[in-house]
Amino acid sequence: MKNKQALVLGCGVIGLTSGIRLLENGFEVEIVAAKIPPDTTSDVATAYWYPFRVSPPEKVLPWAAFTYNRYMELAEIAGIGVGVFNFVQIFDHKVEDPFWKPAVKDFIRIGKDELPPGYVDGYIAPVARIETPVYMDYLVTRFKESGGKITKLDKEIESIEEISADHELIINCSGLGAGKIFNDKEVFPIRGQLVKTANPGLRDCINEEEGPLAVSYIVPHGTYCILGGTADDNNWSLDVDPKTTDEILTKCRILDPRLEGAEVLGERVGLRPGRTEVRLELEKLPSDSAIIHNYGHGGAGFTLSWGCAEEVLKLVEGLNN
Repeated sequence: MKNKQALVLGCGVIGLTSGIRLLENGFEVEIVAAKIPPDTTSDVATAYWYPFRVSPPEKVLPWAAFTYNRYMELAEIAGIGVGVFNFVQIFDHKVEDPFWKPAVKDFIRIGKDELPPGYVDGYIAPVARIETPVYMDYLVTRFKESGGKITKLDKEIESIEEISADHELIINCSGLGAGKIFNDKEVFPIRGQLVKTANPGLRDCINEEEGPLAVSYIVPHGTYCILGGTADDNNWSLDVDPKTTDEILTKCRILDPRLEGAEVLGERVGLRPGRTEVRLELEKLPSDSAIIHNYGHGGAGFTLSWGCAEEVLKLVEGLNN
């Protein structure tokens, strides 16, 4: 490479984190995107550390483990939206340890007598909880203070040819947009609808993903809770469905009856960038541009962000050797 300049496509958590790691290693970085915080999918995500709807496990595990450790460090910084709570996952059938167990500290199996009625297995581990509006603002600030530039585009990029001739190094963190830009047929939306309620005193996250209440989760923050949810493949609708809201409330109130009287504060919908597996690799274009793809993180963008950004940095450094 002739210079240390990089163009990042996408201003969600993946693009910002990748841009920060490049900036902190001597690169000039510009992010371009049609949507920037607070209007990205990342800004409406539930966002706690958990490898949800993402593969392949053998690649996901080291990225998730790296990110887990980084969040534990960030949790020591006040006011940036990162905290730690207990992640509790329960099952109505016996299960093996999850593939991500080696990534976390203090993983504990829950005894049958400690489980809610009807459940026979479960585990608990401390994980990071991210308050997305606050944390995304922190990432934007950190990116800009490190010398990065963010450019809001008037429209979505339709094809890579629109920009590739003018840039030697492109980091593709375009999420769902990669389907169109790179004609990637493996990209698909995973629609998620959430409900925000007042917090009646809940402290732990509880998740029920495979049983009668699937997919249900309760994510408590200081004064409010985020309740979910849905994981609808190939559904592009961003409209709130009142029936789905009622279903989410009913299921989560069964999971924790303390939510029964909690005031409903709002609803939101986001489209997770699904793919058959994460694409993180180098591609050389006929124009001699190098593209490092970093997309397809499904429901685990925050969970993999720092680990994937570290791999992006290694691939970029490989170009310079």
